[in-house]
Amino acid sequence: MKALIVREHGPVENLLLEDVADPTPGPGQVLIDVHAVSVNFPDLLVVGGTYQTLPPLPFSPGKDMAGIVADVGAGVRSVKPGDRVAAQIEYGAYAQKCVVPQENCYPMPDGMDFADAAAMGITYPTAHFALVERARCQRGEVVLVNGAAGGVGVAALQVGKVLGATTIGAVGTDEEARVAKAHGADHLVRTDVPNLRDAFRDQVYTAVGKRGVDVAVDMVGGDVFDATLRTMAWCGRIVVVGFAGGRIPEVKAGHLLVKNIALLGLQYSSYRDRVPAKVQDVQHELFGWYAAGKIRPHVMNAYPLADYRDALRSVRDRKVTGKVVIRMRG
Repeated sequence: MKALIVREHGPVENLLLEDVADPTPGPGQVLIDVHAVSVNFPDLLVVGGTYQTLPPLPFSPGKDMAGIVADVGAGVRSVKPGDRVAAQIEYGAYAQKCVVPQENCYPMPDGMDFADAAAMGITYPTAHFALVERARCQRGEVVLVNGAAGGVGVAALQVGKVLGATTIGAVGTDEEARVAKAHGADHLVRTDVPNLRDAFRDQVYTAVGKRGVDVAVDMVGGDVFDATLRTMAWCGRIVVVGFAGGRIPEVKAGHLLVKNIALLGLQYSSYRDRVPAKVQDVQHELFGWYAAGKIRPHVMNAYPLADYRDALRSVRDRKVTGKVVIRMRG
């Protein structure tokens, strides 16, 4: 089989397309013929050697995929050869065949494209866990999504709408505004404005009133996070998902105390590894929403395997709205 291999950490150009031996499933494992994989920003950190969890060299990166079950190991009962599944793993998805624990395989809805299933990957369960598990979002609340045109951002807007929330998408360009609006943002606020600290709050108040925001999902950090804190309603909840803006913010506890604001962290992969049964339930619900037409990922581009470096460069250079995927076959 063909696989993308890291033999030395560094830029995306260090990722090599090679022929390697097919893996074999062990007890409780599923062998998947991989058709599409999602490109996530953490994949670039893994290739570069700067991610918090690094496998031994050489290895194949990649955290989520979609394909067809080719074989199963002893004791596997949840899926069988021929089933169409999405799957998640800490690394190893960037290959035409991948072995995954059976608890991390999720049957796909009939008619779902492999690219859509890969694009939903870790982004949609991240949004679901942020809003439902961590923030306990309720119908009628106001949800602010920072980085609203990214993979998790689009997912959070759509999940927020399914939950009955009023959604605000924070964006930095006209194209990002178009994507966020098309995928569920009731209101838009801009981050590319002078005096962001005050202007951000003014835009939010103009959109939903001075009560402010009940739930904020933040993938950006930095100045955007600081401005978000000033928009929160009494008993508001901020879910920290990442720091795409570069600076990890620091919070004065007095700000949380005065308004009873809850600051919550979310590392989705911990749920995948610690409570896989709960993740199975979330994936089942998400795929049900997809089949009902309530959610749909924004796949900006699906690259053929030969163009894998272009796919990773587009993410590295922050040229992506929604998601890009790599089609591993055909």
